[in-house]
Amino acid sequence: MEIMFGVGILIVLLIFLIIVGYVKAPPDTAFMISGFRKPRILIGRAGLRIPFLERMDKLSLKMFSVDVKTTDFVPNAEYINVKVDATVKIRIGQSEKMMSLASKFFLNESEDIIISRVQDTLEGNMREIVGQMRLEEMVTDRKAFGERVQENAIPDLEKMGLEMISFNVQSFSDQNNVIEDLGIDNISQIKKGAAIAKAHADRDVAIAQSQAAKEANDAKVKAEMEIAEKQTSLAIRQAELKQQSDIKKAEADAAYSIQEQEQRRSIEVSYANADIARAERTAELKAKEVEVAKQTLDAEVRAKADANRYAAQQLAEAELFRRTKEAEAKMIERQREAEGIRAVGEAESEAIRLKALAEAEGIDKKAEAMKKYGEAAVIEMIMAALPEIAKNIAEPLTRVEKIVMYGEGNSSKLISDIVSGTTQVTEGISTGMGVDIKSLIMGALAGKMVADNNAPTIATAQPSKETPALKEPESKKKPKKDSEND
Repeated sequence: MEIMFGVGILIVLLIFLIIVGYVKAPPDTAFMISGFRKPRILIGRAGLRIPFLERMDKLSLKMFSVDVKTTDFVPNAEYINVKVDATVKIRIGQSEKMMSLASKFFLNESEDIIISRVQDTLEGNMREIVGQMRLEEMVTDRKAFGERVQENAIPDLEKMGLEMISFNVQSFSDQNNVIEDLGIDNISQIKKGAAIAKAHADRDVAIAQSQAAKEANDAKVKAEMEIAEKQTSLAIRQAELKQQSDIKKAEADAAYSIQEQEQRRSIEVSYANADIARAERTAELKAKEVEVAKQTLDAEVRAKADANRYAAQQLAEAELFRRTKEAEAKMIERQREAEGIRAVGEAESEAIRLKALAEAEGIDKKAEAMKKYGEAAVIEMIMAALPEIAKNIAEPLTRVEKIVMYGEGNSSKLISDIVSGTTQVTEGISTGMGVDIKSLIMGALAGKMVADNNAPTIATAQPSKETPALKEPESKKKPKKDSEND
C-alpha cells in the first residue's frame, strides 16, 4: 500500500514536472535553454526544460527599424558640411552562431534597448562614408551611398550577432544650400533636355503623322484603284456573261424554233397523210356507194340529173344574158366618155390651131410692115435696143461700191469703154445680120433732114399709130406670149 502510494506520488510529481517544464517557442522569438544539459535553442517549436535545474531566456528575432541621423553637420570629401537622415532595417542573425553572439548582448532585452545600442554604431559608419564621397555623388546616387554604408557597417553588426536587411537614405542637407543650387542647375538641365526631347518628339510626331497620312493616302488610292479595277473587271465579266447568255439564249431560241418547225412539219405531214388516207378511204366508200346507188336508182337519178342540168343551163343562160347586157351598157358609157374626151381634145386642138393662125397673121403683118417701112423700121428697132444694150454693159459697174481713179481723163476713159462696148455689140449685129447699121442710120438721118424740109408733103406718108412696125419689137413680145401660152 505504501509502495502504491509512493508510485502515485512519483507519477503526480512527474506530471507536474512535465506541465511546469513544457515550453513552446513562437516563430519570432528564440528560447535559449541552458543549465543541466547542453544549451539548446527553440524557435517555433516545443520543448521541455527541467524546472529548478535549467533556465530559459528569450531573444527577439523580429526586424527592427533604426532611424539613423547625423547629430551635426559632417564635412564630406569636398569639405561641405552635410547632414544625412537614413532608415536601417536589422534583425538577430538566424544561425546558431549569430544567435549565440546576439545572446551575449541582447538576451532578454527589449527592442528599444537593442535600437539604442545599434544607432551609434550605424551613425559612425555613415559618417565615415560621408567623409569619403562628394556631395553630388551622394545626392545623385543614393543607392551607391547606401551600399557603401552597408559594406562598412555589416562587419560591426555581425560582431554583435546582427544582420542588416536594408539601408535607405531619407534626405541630405547642407549649410550653404549647395544641394538646392545643384537642384536648380539640374532643373535647368532637365528643362533643357525636356524641351529638346519635346522638340524632337514633336518633330518625330509630325514626321510620323506625315508618313502615316502619306501611307493612308497611298492605301486609299491603292484601294480605290483596286476597287475601280475590280468594278471594271466585273463590268467586263458581266458583259461577257451577258453576251454568252444572249448567245446561248439565241441558240436555244433557234433550236426551239427549229424543233417547233420540225414538230409542226411532222404534225402537218401526219395530218396530210391522214387527210389523204381519209380522202382515199372516203373516195373508195363514195365509189362503192355511187355504184350501189347507180345500180338501184339509175332511172330516178338520171331523171333528176336531167332536171337539174336543165335548171342549171337555164340559170347559166340567164346569167350570161345579164352579164352581156351589163357589158354592153358599160361599153356604151365608155364610148360616150371617149367621144366627150375626143370632143374636148378637138376643141383644144382647134384653139391651138386658131392661136397659131393668129400668131402667123401677126408675123405676116409685121413682115408686111417691115417691107412697107423697110430701113426705117429696122433703124427704129436698133435705136430702141441701143439704150438697153448700154444699160446691160454698164450694169456690172452698179455692183461696185467704190472706184478710185488716178490721173487725168479717167472719167472719159470709163465712158469711152462703155461706148466702145456698145459699138462692139452693134458691129456684131451688123456682122451677124449682114446689115450696115451705120449706113442705115446715116441714110435715115439724111431722109429725116429732107422730110423736115418738105414736112407738109410727107406728113401723110407717116405710118399710123396702129401700124405694127411701130409697136414693141417681136423679140421682146415673143417671150411674153410664150409665157401666156404656157
